[in-house]
Amino acid sequence: MLLADTQLSAPGRPTEPAVSTAPQPPTQWHRVLTLLADVSLFIGTREVWTQAATHRPAVAAVISVCYASILGCGVLALVVRGRRALARVDLCVLVTGLTLALCTFVLFHRGSDESVLTAQAARELVAGHGVYGHPWPWLFGGNGIALTPTVTGGYDYTYGYPPLAPLLTAPLLWLGHGGLPAIAMSTGALLVGTVVLWWLLPAPWRSAATMACLGFSMISMYGRLGYPAILALALLVPVVVRWPRIGRGGRLGPAGVAQAACLGAACAAQQLPWFLAPFLLAGIYAVRRGELGARAAGLVVLRLAGVAATAWLLINTYFVVSQPVAWLKGIALPLLQGAVLHGQGLVGVSLYLTNGSDRLDWYGYASLLLLAGLLVLFVLFVRRLGPAATVLPWLAFWLATRSQDGYYLMMTPLWLAAAVTAPATEFAGAWQPFTRRLAGPYRRAARIAAAVLLLSPAVASAALAATGSPPLRMEVTSVRHDVRTLSRLTLRVTNTDGDALTPHFTLTRGQGMYPYFAVVRGPATLPAHATATYELRPPEGRYALPKPGQRIRLRVFTSSPQTLSSADVTLPTV
Repeated sequence: MLLADTQLSAPGRPTEPAVSTAPQPPTQWHRVLTLLADVSLFIGTREVWTQAATHRPAVAAVISVCYASILGCGVLALVVRGRRALARVDLCVLVTGLTLALCTFVLFHRGSDESVLTAQAARELVAGHGVYGHPWPWLFGGNGIALTPTVTGGYDYTYGYPPLAPLLTAPLLWLGHGGLPAIAMSTGALLVGTVVLWWLLPAPWRSAATMACLGFSMISMYGRLGYPAILALALLVPVVVRWPRIGRGGRLGPAGVAQAACLGAACAAQQLPWFLAPFLLAGIYAVRRGELGARAAGLVVLRLAGVAATAWLLINTYFVVSQPVAWLKGIALPLLQGAVLHGQGLVGVSLYLTNGSDRLDWYGYASLLLLAGLLVLFVLFVRRLGPAATVLPWLAFWLATRSQDGYYLMMTPLWLAAAVTAPATEFAGAWQPFTRRLAGPYRRAARIAAAVLLLSPAVASAALAATGSPPLRMEVTSVRHDVRTLSRLTLRVTNTDGDALTPHFTLTRGQGMYPYFAVVRGPATLPAHATATYELRPPEGRYALPKPGQRIRLRVFTSSPQTLSSADVTLPTV
């Protein structure tokens, strides 16, 4: 036995237990996440393939290869044994998603009002003309591009965004006419932003980036529509990933400077980052103050804001110098243009559930008050609300007069970035004001009282807007129509309001809005408590009637004050 022990411990023989060289298995949730990202690529792909099979067979062949890749990745996600192998599957899912996005871009690039306006702004810029304050109505004539109607009875034909999108679109004007250059710019920005988000996330979470940016066919659709907000989203991605760590130790460093520059560039691309920036700056100050103290935290935020402001100003300098007043009005246009109610938010009460409101301005007040209240709540309770910094700003849009779901959808990849890289542990030591007053045995009641106090003004304003009464009472007295079209509409209109109103008439069915009707007979301004007869003509002479049973609504907007009056139109049988 002693001999055997001696032989086992002889020189050159290993005495330690053997170390396993088997690959470390991935967690089950990583497999499921990869599989979900893979499955999400199916959404909308059949429609693209059907179109390609008819018009571009080569693209259809590429999509068929992508189908094979989706199927293969689905198998591999469930059977590979190592984490590195599953990471390679994540990469394959990403490449498949990027390929499908490019195929969709090749087939569907008609664009929208935002893409044609951005491309036209780029053309004017290259030609040395002014970008802001110049209407381009010919861009919308007869090509199916949507118009943005205003409560003044007109439409917005001007460019109303910061200038970075036209600047980046200008080198792509050789691609073609219409909005194609802007669509290529926004789609390219989305693809780059997706790759950046995928790379910056921890390896097990990377497929979530593919799913959020490309898989549901939501964000990529806005890219193909040429929205400047997609460029802003791509620039915000590196800002939001691990954002509570910006300025750690009192220094921005190269990474922090780059993040600050991206924040400034994002604010120079579209207005949505303007609403997110205060939350990020307030959160960074709170986290750094908990780490470094008030003075050092303030210096960090000042340097961060200074770099961001410098980047923003450098992008805007040419426009500030060349047309300062028009530039200022242009970048503020979405906030001041007086666009008609539209969206999926609270405005639906006045649009669909009641006959209108004489207090539409209060929707805008409610939105601003809610944004301010949420920001103060965020500062007071940053340890709890810090992880939601990228979601909170968009709540305010639910109360706005323009509450389109795109305002929420286009920023959802930022929700993911913050959820993965800015968890609650990052805010555990953050500074909070009034900590003692909001603590103690009554802290729960104190926090509820603070929330109620800060959010009540927004709730009250929203209630005022939604419960307003329509100021105009309308009665249809005559309709000239045949089986399919309407050519004249005569109304008896009574102004029940105390102010003189200038009405603008249209018919709607569903959620869309038909162009304003021309007033053939009737006063331009209806005095207070007066009654008048109006004869209306469709803008093209005839209005196509819907199928029997579909609801037709007569809508009347006024601008000063902003009001909406609606009534159902019942057509007599022919």
